[in-house]
Amino acid sequence: MNTHDTRQFDLHPVNQRRLATLCGQFDEHLKMIEKRLQVKVGRRGHHFRVEGHTENVAAATEVIRHLYRETEASEDIPPDTVHLFIRETGLERLPDDVPYDEGQITVIKTPKLTAKPRGQNQQKYVHNIRTHDINFGIGPAGTGKTWLAVACAVEALKDEQVKRILLVRPAVEAGEKLGFLPGDLAQKVDPYLRPLYDALYEMLGFDQVTRLIEKSVIEIAPLAFMRGRTLNNSFIILDESQNTTREQMKMFLTRIGFGSTAVITGDTTQVDLPRGQNSGLIHAASVLSKVPGIGFTRFESKDVVRHPLVQRIVEAYDSFGDGGSTSP
Repeated sequence: MNTHDTRQFDLHPVNQRRLATLCGQFDEHLKMIEKRLQVKVGRRGHHFRVEGHTENVAAATEVIRHLYRETEASEDIPPDTVHLFIRETGLERLPDDVPYDEGQITVIKTPKLTAKPRGQNQQKYVHNIRTHDINFGIGPAGTGKTWLAVACAVEALKDEQVKRILLVRPAVEAGEKLGFLPGDLAQKVDPYLRPLYDALYEMLGFDQVTRLIEKSVIEIAPLAFMRGRTLNNSFIILDESQNTTREQMKMFLTRIGFGSTAVITGDTTQVDLPRGQNSGLIHAASVLSKVPGIGFTRFESKDVVRHPLVQRIVEAYDSFGDGGSTSP
């Protein structure tokens, strides 16, 4: 039987630069060890305290000691190195799903406003975002999927849980042709990203958003710009994901790095892909529905928080048997 244990130890020689390198920016390396090995790590200077199941505590202690030895020859330890040391212990696992308590009250705090999710589904959605590295929010327009995800991203940035925010959309025309619009690619896709800008302005203010975009702390881009990248310590939102292809969705999901949270939102009844192309969101919902560590929240017309007529419109389309999808 695995018993609970606490182990305390000091790292020598005492070197502040090496200790800072070991811990990572915002203690990101220690947080990764905690999360993957299911232990709690405390530190005061060169003194460490590790709590958890006995074998996990022993493994985490060994990982920390190994990493400190690495700092002797290297001034930087990438997350990949931490991951490899953890994986070599043979004890790494994704955290179990944290059960949702229907009685809990969730509040999101951003610099410009405090938001309280409305209704049970919105509360569960925010809970899932906070407890899963990858989370899907699927449902009709007006249910707060994107707005709440952006609010959670801003809160995570404010609390230094992530270093940057990426807001991504596929540049697919809703019955229109981008090629006929004037301007370069950035000008053509900008209208598709406008709802994301608007949410940020509401939560951070125009000047702050502008400064953070200039510093690349916030990036708003079409999905094509994600190819070939790996994103660590980021909060990534893929909006309007029903308009991704299967290949694009897989590409996006495999960009996610260490210390990152990804939220994928979309409405499977509003697919604007060319006829014959299948939606990556619909496909991913089937493929990943039972994968541990991935959260799914499905919204319905009753969750619509826009004008009352919007809810009636959604219900009318549902009852007519045509969600408005242009896909076959």
